[in-house]
Amino acid sequence: MLKGAMHIHSTYSDGEFTLPELREIFLAEGCAFVCMNDHAEYFDEESIQLYVRECDALSDEKLVFVAGLEFECEGRMHILGYGATRLANTTDPEEVIQHIDSQGAVSVIAHPKDEFFSWMENFLVLPRGIETWNSKYDGRYAPRPGTFALLQKMKKRNPEMRAFYGQDLHWKKQFRGLFVGLECDSAKPAPILAALADGNYQGLKDKLHLPSSGALPQELLTEFGLVHDRSYRMWRFLKNGKQTLDRLGIRVPESLKAQLRRIF
Repeated sequence: MLKGAMHIHSTYSDGEFTLPELREIFLAEGCAFVCMNDHAEYFDEESIQLYVRECDALSDEKLVFVAGLEFECEGRMHILGYGATRLANTTDPEEVIQHIDSQGAVSVIAHPKDEFFSWMENFLVLPRGIETWNSKYDGRYAPRPGTFALLQKMKKRNPEMRAFYGQDLHWKKQFRGLFVGLECDSAKPAPILAALADGNYQGLKDKLHLPSSGALPQELLTEFGLVHDRSYRMWRFLKNGKQTLDRLGIRVPESLKAQLRRIF
């Protein structure tokens, strides 16, 4: 099994880590691959080539970077293109999905907002999967059960849709404990992407092993719901407190914000 990290950002877009820094971080975590998803709107045709070349140059038998993009679409929906390295000339989400799939990449709707659920259910063009746990948006403790329910509903139309698990890593002090275990014979981009498309992986977090099917036991979904609700209420309390301090002209120390990013 190859251990890897998914949905990672670098200084090529809005991340705080350079690619060489990410290499050292994830080697220390025991990873064999890192799937990058820097934001497409930060690139032009020249810079995207620099990005791809640096990902290739930093890849070796110890760790492989899979260059990819994150596309912002209408309604601020975000779609990950694992392995996508061509910019799109559209913001229509279904056209972006087609654009990603046409280059042999893997299309995944990132951190779907609750208000997107009914919209996504009516898409004529479906992605390869949904990011059912994004540890930046959902938090480190538990994902939203509703995202897994959405996936199961959409799988009635396409049984091959998958559950994806991503860190959405941006900040140096952000939680980095959600990984993927990939059943793959070769740590090279093409076999990695093929294994992701075929669902030959599982999400890894502490002792949890979460299937690519997204079919979780009801008792685990219930536990996730309780844990996520508690975490969300605490996050809302802290956010409201920060807004109050902002109105009073009081700045939250950067060291405290950094520590909170490790938690939420």
